[in-house]
Amino acid sequence: MFNIERWQEIFEAIAKNKLRTFLTGISVASGIFILVILLGVGKGLQNGIEKQFERDAAGIIEVWSGATTKAYKGLNPGRQIQLRNSDYDVSVQKFGDQFDKNVSTYNAWGASIVHGKESGNYQYRGVNSDYLAIENATVVQGRFINANDLIYNEKVAVIGQKIKLDIFKEKNPIGEQITVNNINFKVVGVYTDPGGEREEGRVFLPLSTTQKVYGVGDKISNMFYTLKKKDTYEEALAEAAKFTADLGVLLKSKNTIAPDDESAIGLHNSTIEAKKFYDLNLYIRLFFWWVGICTIIAGVVGVSNIMMIIVKERTKEIGIRKALGASPISIIVMILHESIFITTISGFTGLLTGLALLELIGPHAQSEYFVNPQVDFTVALSTLIVLIVAGALAGFVPAYQAAKIRPIVALRDE
Repeated sequence: MFNIERWQEIFEAIAKNKLRTFLTGISVASGIFILVILLGVGKGLQNGIEKQFERDAAGIIEVWSGATTKAYKGLNPGRQIQLRNSDYDVSVQKFGDQFDKNVSTYNAWGASIVHGKESGNYQYRGVNSDYLAIENATVVQGRFINANDLIYNEKVAVIGQKIKLDIFKEKNPIGEQITVNNINFKVVGVYTDPGGEREEGRVFLPLSTTQKVYGVGDKISNMFYTLKKKDTYEEALAEAAKFTADLGVLLKSKNTIAPDDESAIGLHNSTIEAKKFYDLNLYIRLFFWWVGICTIIAGVVGVSNIMMIIVKERTKEIGIRKALGASPISIIVMILHESIFITTISGFTGLLTGLALLELIGPHAQSEYFVNPQVDFTVALSTLIVLIVAGALAGFVPAYQAAKIRPIVALRDE
């Protein structure tokens, strides 16, 4: 147990070795400081990755087309593949029972959107009613595209918050007319998107209307799918990987593309991509832990050395204690108290300094893939445990040697 006399003894022992203790404390504090900063950086990278993936629905699989790079069945390479309604229909027919949501879209960039005297160039996208969930967007005014809009080729539009602010200013856009590339549409909704302005600079139209009024026939630009949820992440990952492979085979066969041609049909599986990023982040954070702990070990060695010196200088005192009846355990506890005290105080200094630096600089050191670097309570608690264990390890060998000192030998020590 700690009491006033024991605290006085600790401070007196440390005071006799001020310089050595100070330098050792700096070593331990810097180790904890580096560990906290590195873990904060790792958390910032993880937050950035999560922010990128939260923009769209979880487990989304996206399909687009490109140009062939290999000759196949008498057809030359370099053919531009065009996805059509039939590609989407055949995928739904074959895999529809696996889907939670499924969407096909037609996209066009640089569309001129005009309302009164206000105008701007934005993207328009022909979609169906499920696209709102795929985009992970939220309607804040009015409604989204619905089934009737698609069946009756209605000329309705849902605009992003950015377009509302740019074109309509403070005016309520619901029910107002806009022209999209010289075609009139009625605004029926306004949406917001986690992606911010980049994602909110779009206008969504019914896909059937888009194909008809802009004369693109049955052409589509992308197909999106989300699969039904599974009980475990491993099951979801395995099913997503299998579906992506099977879909690729189906579309390549339908469009007469070589099975090993990876450029003609593009497939992006966010579940697989997320796993790659999270695995990479895990390895980075483990590396950070390793670097930080190695730095702490260097400090622990310093603490162990200083305790060896303290034990040697207090050999006579230890001998007197043992002669007066002190047990080996009490000697070990005495030395361990001093060792743990040095590492804990130094470590807390490094911990608090690191946390303060992250709190001060973190909000200003953010980018698209690096957000809110911080160390949570669990990690701080883990660091505290590391400190206590490090202090005990640093003092164990000196304490064990002190416990072995024979009183008669110690009393002869000069």
